[in-house]
Parts: sequence; C-alpha cells; structure tokens
Amino acid sequence: MRVAIAGAGAVGRSIAGELLENGHEILLIDKAPTAISVERVPQAEWLLADACEITSLDEAALQRCNVVIAATGDDKVNLVVSLLAKTEYGVPRVVARVNNPKNEWLFNESWGVDVAVSTPRLMSALVEEAVSVGDLVRLLRFSHGDANLVELTLPEESALAGTQVGDVEWPEDTSLVTIIRGTRVLTPTREDSLEPGDELLFVAAQAREEQLEDLLSVRKDTTGS
Repeated sequence: MRVAIAGAGAVGRSIAGELLENGHEILLIDKAPTAISVERVPQAEWLLADACEITSLDEAALQRCNVVIAATGDDKVNLVVSLLAKTEYGVPRVVARVNNPKNEWLFNESWGVDVAVSTPRLMSALVEEAVSVGDLVRLLRFSHGDANLVELTLPEESALAGTQVGDVEWPEDTSLVTIIRGTRVLTPTREDSLEPGDELLFVAAQAREEQLEDLLSVRKDTTGS
C-alpha cells in the first residue's frame, strides 16, 4: 500500500516508521528544508514541497496513493491537504491530524476527511478508558458515515454479564469488533460470552451511543421486586 504523509515532523516520521515496518510504501512531504531528515527514515521517499500546492501533489503522484495522512501541526494545512487529496486525486482514504480540538468539527467528509485523529481528545479518552467502568468512552471518530470507535468496560452488575454475543439485540448501526479480556484480544463470535471486566470495542453510529451504553450498563434488579 502506498501512503503519502504531509508533515515530516516528529508525528509524521513516527507514523512513517510504523507503516514501513508493516511493509507499506511511504512518501514524506514537507516544505521546510530542516524537516527533510532522510537519515531518520531512510526507507521512505522524501519530497521537499508544499503539500497545499497542486504542482507539488502532482510531483508526488498522489493519484497513486491508497492513503494520504495530513499530519502537520497546522489544522488549516491539514484541511487543505485532505480536500485536495480527496477531490483532485480521488485518494480512497484520507486521515487527518487535529491539533486544536476546537477545530474538530471541520474535519469531516466535506473537507475530504475520512478519519480525524485528535491527539488531545484521544489522550483524554484513554485516561477515561483507564479509569471508567460502565461508561462509554469515544476513542476515535470516523468522519465518513458519522461513526465512532467506542469502548466500554463491562461492569460486574451489567445485566448482560454471562450472555452470549449472539443472544444480544444490539442497537442498529452498531458492531462489536473486539473483546479485550486480560491479555487476550478476541474476535467476537456468536458463542462468546460477555464477562465482567471485558473491554468491549464497538464501531457505532453516534446516534446509537446512548442506547448502547444503556444496554451494557443497566443494573440487575437485586431488590426482588
């Protein structure tokens, strides 16, 4: 898979390194000569150019890319790169970094963004995820289709504890994608049971999040009434 990354700072280089280890073809683009550090990621292609200019993106052959990642520290640049990648070059998957959470509302399909990654929001979500049981935590927003990656740790008192996955009537537009149980990562089957302490990861429409949280967090009636 060919991936172009706009922004060769610490974030862009880190992403490039991870993707190269997974066997992908990487092009790093940056307009600052000081950011062109070929020795730091020698396996990648490098291009000294302004990713907001059509001539630069033509030179980068963006139409050959399967994914474009807008990873600069400037939200305006990331939006322009995303829009050009999607509308001018038809890149199938565009991922954009959100630096200022106040700008997150802009990072949607209108600007060509398929997945928006807000580092501040992700960090706060991971803190919530680490300390919250029974509360739905939004980890990642997929702009295309208004879906989110959400997590909930199943509480002891959940009415669904011990229930098989296939017996649960999940809300519409909701998919259980992973169960994390201790050190194990499980791909859910209909026969798998939901156990207290399980970390459940869903892709769910935003409109279904409250319904999903209510379903998983509802307490059993122990009053006998």
